[in-house]
Amino acid sequence: MNILAVDTAGKTVGVALLQDDSLLYECYLDAGMTHSETLMPLIDNCLKLCGMGCRDIDLYGVNAGPGSFTGLRIGLAAVKGLAFPRETLCAPVSTLEALAAAHTGCGTVLCALDARRAQVYSAGDTDNYSWYKLGGFTFQPTELAKISFILTFAMHLNNVRSRLNEPKELGKLLLHLFVPIGIIHIQGDDGTAIIYGIIGCCMLFAAGLSWKYIIGAFAALAAAAAVAFAFFSDKIGKGYQWYRILAVIDPNNETGWAPSETVWKNIIYQQQRGEIAIGSGGLFGNGFFDGRYYSVPKAHNDFIFSWIGNAAGFVGCCVVLGVLLAIIIKTFATGACSEDMLGSFICAGIGGAFMAQIFVNVGMNLRLLPVIGVTLPFYSAGGSSVLMLYICVGLVLSVYMHNTKKLFG
Repeated sequence: MNILAVDTAGKTVGVALLQDDSLLYECYLDAGMTHSETLMPLIDNCLKLCGMGCRDIDLYGVNAGPGSFTGLRIGLAAVKGLAFPRETLCAPVSTLEALAAAHTGCGTVLCALDARRAQVYSAGDTDNYSWYKLGGFTFQPTELAKISFILTFAMHLNNVRSRLNEPKELGKLLLHLFVPIGIIHIQGDDGTAIIYGIIGCCMLFAAGLSWKYIIGAFAALAAAAAVAFAFFSDKIGKGYQWYRILAVIDPNNETGWAPSETVWKNIIYQQQRGEIAIGSGGLFGNGFFDGRYYSVPKAHNDFIFSWIGNAAGFVGCCVVLGVLLAIIIKTFATGACSEDMLGSFICAGIGGAFMAQIFVNVGMNLRLLPVIGVTLPFYSAGGSSVLMLYICVGLVLSVYMHNTKKLFG
């Protein structure tokens, strides 16, 4: 197989020709941003020196970014033009993946390119192992595991509810709670771990946990947080996680927590854009289709609330939060009216999950809480999260039907 590869993502323009596993030709030319003038002569020279023509090429590889927009456009247009007459196959290649491929076997590789304006294009390994790929799909087992945790914890509570406040039984329940939290923390997904903790607390409260344990737990948590921040701040989470916490406490970097201005700007960038987007929406927003949206990274996912604020304004945000609040109230009310304690505990866990995700996500968008990757229920994009939410809704409806025999009322 003959593969002709073209790279126009940066200041240099490159052409290479690979025949099976043999590199026949490779050339990079640093002539400034003159790709429109230099690319085609380089390709022509490559084919002539190798004794080939376009008819001999089986596949064109072309850099698809990130990189210079104009450079990428020139490379893509040239390859499409060469491939079109004979319908030759084309393969887009990521700039960062191509850079990383040159260092295969060297361990963790971090690739970065200058994106100008104090920004970089980067990609690398991650300490968050909570996402998995199956073919062309990704899924997050911890989202679906929420359902298993709620069901098993509800059954555990139902079995020991008369002995809940006995130290031995309470210890078993806490072990049931903290084992999945610890596993998720090790995976690097502390946002989901926090949601699990809030779910467990709501279910324990619904089961009748003694106030002395509740007050004691809050006091111990506050003391542990104070000690951790005072003496172990450099060991709390990974570097970027600690920076995100400090960015909420000191967004202007007045205490000098960020090691450089670039780090500071990168850490606050997403929340700063989200905050401006919400504020620029005013009372009634800028509309959904007129193109005046203030761009925010991941606006379809974790920062969907900022898009709602920009498009629908303060009124739209109130409507969205009102709908979500009604769902939470109905969920808790269904549990409170359940004749079966198991159903009550299930609804308490699901209501706690909804409440926690809404509180944390809105706090992230308003820059009141650090960014920890928690979605807004029923609004954010996401396959695993959406599937979990609707399974939870089905469970609540099941509890409701088993107690009232009718869907509404």
